Amino acid sequence: MVKVISLSNEAYEKLKALKFERSFSEAITDLIENKKKEKRNIMDFCGIWADRKEEVDKMKKMIERDRKKFKLREVKF
Repeated sequence: MVKVISLSNEAYEKLKALKFERSFSEAITDLIENKKKEKRNIMDFCGIWADRKEEVDKMKKMIERDRKKFKLREVKF
């Protein structure tokens, strides 16, 4: 099945430059597949700040300071 899509001239030129000897469909499919591979599992980040205690403490203080500035609205039911 063939679908017609429209692209800006800029998008067309960029895609054309990326496709090399492939069809536009193959180039787009490859771009999508490569983007999917870039996604990382959230567990990859577990423990990443373990050796940065100073930075973590600084962020915690900033969060606490900003939370104190935040005011909740009163809602009546």
